[in-house]
Amino acid sequence: DIVHINTYLFNSRRLAKKARKHGKKVVYHAHSTEEDFRNSFVFSNVLAKPFKKLICSSYSLGDCVITPTEYSKRLLLGYGINKPVYAVSNGVDLTFYEPRENERAEFRAAYGLSETQKVVISVGLYFERKGLLDFTELAARMPDYNFIWFGKTPLYSIPAKIRKAVKTKLPNLLFAGYVRPEELKKAYAGTDLFLFPTYEETEGIVLLEALACKTDTLVRDIPAFGWLRDDVDCYKAKDINEMERKIRDIVEKRLPDISENGFKAVADKDIPLIGEYLADIYSGLLHKPT
Repeated sequence: DIVHINTYLFNSRRLAKKARKHGKKVVYHAHSTEEDFRNSFVFSNVLAKPFKKLICSSYSLGDCVITPTEYSKRLLLGYGINKPVYAVSNGVDLTFYEPRENERAEFRAAYGLSETQKVVISVGLYFERKGLLDFTELAARMPDYNFIWFGKTPLYSIPAKIRKAVKTKLPNLLFAGYVRPEELKKAYAGTDLFLFPTYEETEGIVLLEALACKTDTLVRDIPAFGWLRDDVDCYKAKDINEMERKIRDIVEKRLPDISENGFKAVADKDIPLIGEYLADIYSGLLHKPT
């Protein structure tokens, strides 16, 4: 009855058109925007405007559009998308990310870290947009802290300055590459702080994961994270200097532990609840006159 499409390239467009031809309803999931395409791959900024046209054309093939946050919804409406747009979180599996005993010790043992060493992690592709250059600079400024970046992108596909940053040689900086979700969960449990210095997101699934793990969290203060309250659900910083100060204050316990509030903030984004939201949208589409 319904086709729910999560990508915007040509097979997906053909599928959407075929479904509509056969009288089926099409839900188009808008995970990408022009804003989060910029500062990513080689030539991404040059291609940003054509990319915007492509995604607008693709999303407009849907009977409705779903996007992860109210922020990304505002962007899409600003593009002139004239279909109903619903903000529904990507969701997080709270059961999977529930903290478990020994995960902290297992993470630290795997990376040769003592219980007392200070550790800051981030997770993402090797994109400038993700704040990778700031992460590297913070590691250089804070030699008494260990910085570990999880995630990977083929080096040929990213600009030279990002390739250079990934190859930075510092004793306290590690680009750990891709790890399985089970291992990443141990990293959330074993770190002293999850730092998300990204400049642009539609939602940021790794942020949901960190909060679900009750990990102390510091994010860049950007519109996508407007659903989180600064100093209540997580900590926010506007620039690298504020990040450095807050990293020290959080890890050294000069700021209160608010990780329980962060967990409560993602409790309504549990995967079964997201399924219920999607089912309501599907039901509404099916009963809507063609």
